[in-house]
Amino acid sequence: MKGKKIRQMRRSWFEVEKKQFAPISLRPVAITVTGALAIIASNNGWAQSEAEPIQLETISVIASEIEPAITVPSLPEVKRAMRRIPGGANVIDSETYSTGRASTLQDALGYSPGVFAQSRSGAEETRLSIRGSGIQRTFHLRGIKILQDGSRLNLADGAADFQSIEPLAARYIEVFRGGNALQYGATTLGGAINFVTPTGYDAERVRIRGEAGSFGYNRLFGSSGGVHGALDYFVSFSRYSQDGFREWAEQENWRMFSNVGYRISPDLETRFYLTYTKSNTHIPGNLTKAQLKANPKQANSTSFNLRHARDLDRIRVANRTVLKLGDDQKLEFSGFYSHTDLWHPIYQVLSQPTNDYGVALRYVNEMPIAGYRNRFVLGFEPSWGNVMDSRFVNVRGAAGARTTKFDQHSSTYDVYAENQFYLLPELSLIAGGQYTYTTRKQKDLFTAGALDRSKSYQRFSPKGGLIYEPNRDLQFFANVSTSFEPPTFAELTSGLNQAPVFAKAQRAITFEVGSRGRLADMAEWDIALYRAHVRNELLARVDPNNPTSVSTTNANKTIHQGIELGLDVELAKKLYLRQMYMFNDFKFDGDAAFGNNQIAGIPRHFYKADLTYRHADYYIGPNVEWSPQKYYVDHANTAYADSYALLGFKLGKQSKSGFSWFAEARNLTNQKYAATTGVIENAGGIDQAQYLPGDGRSFFAGLEYRM
Repeated sequence: MKGKKIRQMRRSWFEVEKKQFAPISLRPVAITVTGALAIIASNNGWAQSEAEPIQLETISVIASEIEPAITVPSLPEVKRAMRRIPGGANVIDSETYSTGRASTLQDALGYSPGVFAQSRSGAEETRLSIRGSGIQRTFHLRGIKILQDGSRLNLADGAADFQSIEPLAARYIEVFRGGNALQYGATTLGGAINFVTPTGYDAERVRIRGEAGSFGYNRLFGSSGGVHGALDYFVSFSRYSQDGFREWAEQENWRMFSNVGYRISPDLETRFYLTYTKSNTHIPGNLTKAQLKANPKQANSTSFNLRHARDLDRIRVANRTVLKLGDDQKLEFSGFYSHTDLWHPIYQVLSQPTNDYGVALRYVNEMPIAGYRNRFVLGFEPSWGNVMDSRFVNVRGAAGARTTKFDQHSSTYDVYAENQFYLLPELSLIAGGQYTYTTRKQKDLFTAGALDRSKSYQRFSPKGGLIYEPNRDLQFFANVSTSFEPPTFAELTSGLNQAPVFAKAQRAITFEVGSRGRLADMAEWDIALYRAHVRNELLARVDPNNPTSVSTTNANKTIHQGIELGLDVELAKKLYLRQMYMFNDFKFDGDAAFGNNQIAGIPRHFYKADLTYRHADYYIGPNVEWSPQKYYVDHANTAYADSYALLGFKLGKQSKSGFSWFAEARNLTNQKYAATTGVIENAGGIDQAQYLPGDGRSFFAGLEYRM
């Protein structure tokens, strides 16, 4: 028996989910091979005679008394939890994108079903949308709740930045599409994305990684984690810089992510987070289609002459505390505070110091009701924010004469509840809702005699759904949900006209059906079909003769419908095909100005795939990104971005300890294409500067060491 392993047999997740089990307390225990053999022999009817004893070496297996972190669910726990959601939701293991360049949100989220993430000229500023959320937003973010370790990363008014996200510092990423993010108090059209940092329980003791490549790209990352008694820790540092594919596209970022957890008792744990980000980014701006085809590397002349940039410094502290109340109840508390300094020379110079803070309290009860499985969640999440918005004439990137100064305050109060009742072992019914009350207040500190402006928005957003699970490998789901999205200050005070225009809140009702599952070890899928009837959609109105004159308007009726598909197939032994496809049918519904036109800004069809051959720790294979049909950049549907197809290739070695490496090529055919575009009302068929070129042919390589 020497050298052989004793494997612990585990129940499948399906069996565990269908029954109630008391928690197992792990204690130090010694198991002898002799005793194990005796049990096995007895059970099989061939016990050895006492007259012929066998002398075997004793092997001791010691189980730890300390369970993994209770403030942060493990990846297997999160994967099981995703199957309790009656709609589009998935979890991304960070190991899946660390096989290549891991720099932008596009690198991390690119294969997540239903997520449109396109980098802006290779920058970490990303065009991010789910189900057409924030479709007018070609900068920053609106319409998706971004969380870091369960606490909101958005500003209090709902806007968000990406510079504070480090894909390599995430253990996994949770994606909740549409109304499926209720458990995090999100009711936006797009849903929520939660970036979860490793803890000392699942982090490597040492991890060092370096990446380098085309356009002066380089990234250094280092992290460490460990457990010392009741205390665990994780800390990471990263530096990223690039010259950029285009002129005036230089970037440099420094980031630090850290957390310390302390197990106060077997049922109580608290964890403190500290994050720091310093980001300096040049913005090369949009090109016309003719300029893109002639020379996609050039910068927009205005962006270059006015030295458009976005420099951000942010420090963020947070806490998450979880108390288990017996075997099937727990109480979760989280709180955060962040301070951000933004220096943003664009059409004007924006100087915006921001303070945001909030708390969240959530109660989870999984006690059976009359012998039936049940899960109940109740939460309360208030948050507040203050922005001192100062704007100046842009003098080649420096601040000239002041033009405005506003003191802006936002507050949001969310109360939500959701219950999942198992009518049958394979059928569960879900019902929930959220009440939101939010305010926007603006005080003009520059214009004499100006009136202060304020407005509040409130709404109750209900949801209902069901899950049918005939076996552990197959699941069907359906839901009806409502969404509610008040405007951010960027919608209220856009462009040079700073008089606040308090638009109505955007709202919608969404119908969704779908399935997730696997077929033996051959295929795994996640598919959702949805149709959202949107009212008062927040859309930008741009004067084509004066691009700096921007305002926000509410469309009357629009429809967002589509298909979100993730499909992984083992085509042959060790040969795997990973695919993501989106069908985005977003259109006006009898609009007075645009009739039933397509809403501009996002491709109607979008497909990504990689074909990988794996042998032991090694992998090799091509990948494609395909936008097969032109899509419009204006709501009048007179100007459009062309279709494109990109070919890439990747090979490497991935190990959980020791050395790993990768080499990657992107856009091998050196295609000239628009990675994303601006969104305007009516281009009048004129080629305008609305196109953001994607990177040309590029090569990257990386080396990593773990222990």
